[in-house]
Amino acid sequence: MFEILVLSGKGGTGKTSLTAAFAHLAAEKSMGDTVICDLDVDAPDLHLILHPQQTVSEDFVSGHEAVILEEKCEQCGICTDMCHFGAVSATPLPRVNPMKCEGCKVCVTFCPAQAIAFRPKHCGEWYLSESRFGPMVHARLFPGEENSGRLVSLLKQRAKELAEQKSCSLVLSDGPPGIGCPVISSLSGASLVVNVSEPTPSGLHDLERVTELCEHFRIPSGVIINKADLNEKISTRIEEFCAEKKMGFLGHLPHNPVITEAMIRGQAVTEYESKDFSEAVRKVWNTISEMKGKYQ
Repeated sequence: MFEILVLSGKGGTGKTSLTAAFAHLAAEKSMGDTVICDLDVDAPDLHLILHPQQTVSEDFVSGHEAVILEEKCEQCGICTDMCHFGAVSATPLPRVNPMKCEGCKVCVTFCPAQAIAFRPKHCGEWYLSESRFGPMVHARLFPGEENSGRLVSLLKQRAKELAEQKSCSLVLSDGPPGIGCPVISSLSGASLVVNVSEPTPSGLHDLERVTELCEHFRIPSGVIINKADLNEKISTRIEEFCAEKKMGFLGHLPHNPVITEAMIRGQAVTEYESKDFSEAVRKVWNTISEMKGKYQ
């Protein structure tokens, strides 16, 4: 089983739009052979283009939170004094603010009346769905919740299981932005990373950071320059960087408002009436497929 992971190092580079287009092109070639996975659990948006129909919905429970049991509470104030995060208010009755609670358990440990429960925390939901391009695994982490890396790992596991169940040979994953914990979790087990960059100083800097991660985990990677014509000088520098790092250069795409127009209609850009741009994306996907064949 081969997993292509699409990363960007930052948001706004067109990563999700291109992932949707790749899912469309993969389905065109071999419908039913690809599992699509949205690993951006903090701000998922691939579903806005693919419109998946949920078949399975499960709670994501991770960590714990303290809850004061009013019937047992003696209002001694120890929990308020002991909490270093200001999560416990003393008036009018002791309460734990779940948005501030870090789950450290100090209040539970030191409560003389044992009046504080330490309950598993419901942090979000994950789904198995069907889309017009094939089966899809995705999730939604509630605002302000942590453990996004753990949820990413869960989605990757479910995507692999679903691919085995349906005899799919490819998992196509839309990764989270940045280089933090969710990205590191998304890299685990990936076969090939496709980096979507843009010709700006921050775009080049972010590409360098993601490349370091890929090198650390010894995962082959290639680069797409999106909106390449906005700054040809930096586009050339990105190509030179790829040559220095011996990474596959997958192609460049011009700046084109057709991506936004397709997104508004809830379509992949390759579904939209944009022959020239669609052909450019198709050429990039063919290059990715050739690179995939090299590492299979």
